[in-house]
Amino acid sequence: MFASESQRPDPDALLAQVQDQERKEARGRLRIYFGASAGVGKTYAMLAAARKLQADGRPPLVGVVETHGRAETGAMLDTLELLPPKTLSYRGKSLGEFDLDAALARHPGLVLVDELAHSNAPGSRHPKRWQDVEELLDAGIDVYTTMNVQHLESLNDVVGGITGIRVAETVPDTVFDAADEVVLVDLPADELLARLKGGKVYQAPQAERATRNFFRKGNLIALRELALRRTADRVEDDVRAYRVEKSIDTVWKTAGALLACIGPRPGNEHVVRSTARLAGQLGVDWHAVYVETPELQRLPAPQRERILLTLKLAKDLGASTAILAGADIGAAIVDYAREHNLSKVVMARGHRTWPWRTSHMRRIAALAPDIDLVEIGDAAYRPAPVAPGAPVAQAAARGRRTWMAYAIAAASSLATALLATPLLPYLDLANIAMLFLLVVVLVAVRLGRGASVVATCVGVACFDFFFVPPRFSFAVSDLQYLVTFGVMLAVGLITGHLTAGLRFQAHVAAHRERRSRALYEFARELSGALQTEQIFDTTRDFIQRTFRAKAILLVPGPDDKLQAPAQPEGAGTADLGIAQWAYDHAESAGLGTDTLPASPYFYLPLVAPMRTRGVLAIEPEQQRWILVPEQREQLDTFAALAAIALERVHYIEVAQSALVSMETERLRNSLLAALSHDLRTPLTLLVGLSESLTRSKPLLPPSQLELAQGLHNEALRMSALVANLLDMARLQSGEIKLKLEWQALEEVVGTALRLTGPLLDKHVVTTSIPPDFPLVRFDAILLERVLCNLLENAAKYTAPGARIDISAALHGASAVLTVADDGPGIAPGREEEMFEKFTRGERESVRSGVGLGLAICRTIVEAHGGMIRYVRSTLGGAAFVITLPLGQPPSTQDVEMESGNP
Repeated sequence: MFASESQRPDPDALLAQVQDQERKEARGRLRIYFGASAGVGKTYAMLAAARKLQADGRPPLVGVVETHGRAETGAMLDTLELLPPKTLSYRGKSLGEFDLDAALARHPGLVLVDELAHSNAPGSRHPKRWQDVEELLDAGIDVYTTMNVQHLESLNDVVGGITGIRVAETVPDTVFDAADEVVLVDLPADELLARLKGGKVYQAPQAERATRNFFRKGNLIALRELALRRTADRVEDDVRAYRVEKSIDTVWKTAGALLACIGPRPGNEHVVRSTARLAGQLGVDWHAVYVETPELQRLPAPQRERILLTLKLAKDLGASTAILAGADIGAAIVDYAREHNLSKVVMARGHRTWPWRTSHMRRIAALAPDIDLVEIGDAAYRPAPVAPGAPVAQAAARGRRTWMAYAIAAASSLATALLATPLLPYLDLANIAMLFLLVVVLVAVRLGRGASVVATCVGVACFDFFFVPPRFSFAVSDLQYLVTFGVMLAVGLITGHLTAGLRFQAHVAAHRERRSRALYEFARELSGALQTEQIFDTTRDFIQRTFRAKAILLVPGPDDKLQAPAQPEGAGTADLGIAQWAYDHAESAGLGTDTLPASPYFYLPLVAPMRTRGVLAIEPEQQRWILVPEQREQLDTFAALAAIALERVHYIEVAQSALVSMETERLRNSLLAALSHDLRTPLTLLVGLSESLTRSKPLLPPSQLELAQGLHNEALRMSALVANLLDMARLQSGEIKLKLEWQALEEVVGTALRLTGPLLDKHVVTTSIPPDFPLVRFDAILLERVLCNLLENAAKYTAPGARIDISAALHGASAVLTVADDGPGIAPGREEEMFEKFTRGERESVRSGVGLGLAICRTIVEAHGGMIRYVRSTLGGAAFVITLPLGQPPSTQDVEMESGNP
């Protein structure tokens, strides 16, 4: 009966399962085809499943599929319905993206959305494709998708450390874990490399580069192991959820996890270390538990501390630790093993305290025949040296408390007999017996099990002596009173035992409720914090109130060094050196750890999802609570909540700063556009009038002609400046559309030289462009502006007679155009700064300009899909290197056919 009661499902848990099931039924189902790397066949497997559904009469809709030029994958799309892509314009390019609105409007039963980690183009509703998938699922649409192991957020840094390549596109682990199905698509490394060499993954040039970099055999083997392990973890979660849903209490031996049982005896460290070695040999996870019964709760402090140290050792060795509360040690262990699906229980070699008492191992074997039991032999145990006289003093104090409780229990029963004696004429003997049982219950509630046993025995004796005829003797005239005594003794012992057990369980439940309430209140307070100081105060107050400890929150400064905030008077001071070590290594240090344990402070790093946000320095009033696993788990939860709050506040500040910057940039661009547009007309008129003065008939006198020529030159300079301002504003706003055409590079270079001729007449200009240089696809007017700005800078910042060299070359699939000079160049450290708006080579200079030339150059080149950078010229000065994608230039015959000249 007791076993069935303990296995009865929790009604609240069942209600939560029903509600969760209802939510799942209203939501679409997500299937992820998961692989170790590109080329293993995820998309092909997804399309094969889609075609099978189509054959079964359930045609899916292909939302987006990336074939990457693979013929086999492309052939799988022949009979499937494709959703037309949504065209977005970005920097003059037309990009095709998944049309989420069209898919929602169609509302098919199943949508295929390839590459879950893909980043959408600017202008899409969501920045990430997995967010599109979430919206489809919320609308009740099933989704098939694909992803690689390197795109998992939690494994991003691991994969980066293995391959040396950090993937920027990631998917949160919560999306992966919430998927209804995960299908592993696996391929051995050698077979994948063979596919790569055969051109079935990438085209030949790209495949060659991939073989030298990401697709090395060692990388593929490591990624395959990560994918297999992550899939196994995901399947293990599915098994556990299914067991909970179906209320399955038997252990399924699908995993080899071990459960180490720690008892109050010395030498349990041997059990912990043996289990850790065994788990390492088997390559499985392991747990360590200690069952605290009402009897064990009253163990002396040194013995309890030894148990806690053993649990800490298990946690340090990689175990999941827990302290269980229960009167039946074997039943508590079995319940924990079934809950976590642990098939092997490891215990020390059993012994019997009393001849009739069954060992815990036999109890577990009787309750759970399906669980394997592993017995660890005793190790040689040498107790740690203690101070002379300390055990004697502790035993004496413990003995005094015990005898005091026994004396109070006996006195309570004797007082009950004395108070009930005058009531004998009015009460039946059965009612008087009930008074003694009431005293037993009260003693059990107040003083525990041992005192209740004493109260029971003394109560039976007093009942016999004072109330059973013949009175005032232990003689019994009626043998039936012997049955009464026996029943009274049994009822008293059982009642006292159950009452003491319920008292212990109530104490444990109250303690857990206090912990849960503290976490709830802490999370509620942090949810409203908008400043770091509020998080400081809230964290300090809650830790002081919950753990009776002083807390200091240390956060890093701009140089990533921890800084101690101003503390109230009387607060302690933490060691910044230890705190910095904990911050740098993201590991606990100080009190209760293996790193500087002599420190009075415990240093706990605040590890948030993105990075470590600070360190929590705690000085407890009682140092031993650091060792209690429940206390540590609660403290870790406090630290995680504080870290997330700090990260949230940080990103609020980042978002506000970005918003201010964006608004400032928008206003500045609007102002530039307005000023440039309004200045262009009068400047054009001024240029025309000044030119007319220089060409007037008859000619002006030499002095006046010189003034008119100067006026004309300055008007031209101002006109060029205003043109730059207007172009920058239009480029930033995206109003300029690229007119891309296949053209010869030497033509645009010649045009730029002709336009800047007056500026370069005192310089030596050389060009070096191969006669067979291929055509490049670019906007001639905008690239001409880039070259004019670079040549104008070269003329402006070099002395007369300086050399300026323009050269072009091919580099792989790119065309490289270089403008170099032999001038002073750019000061070291300012290379990237020079490409920012309103940045000049000389902050205080008589040279004209506002620092927009290089910023315009970078914006135009990047709009072409290229890049521009500064390097030190071989001539000794500055060199600006423009890299443009070469593409596939048309042949001469194609150009002639397009122009109508066959």
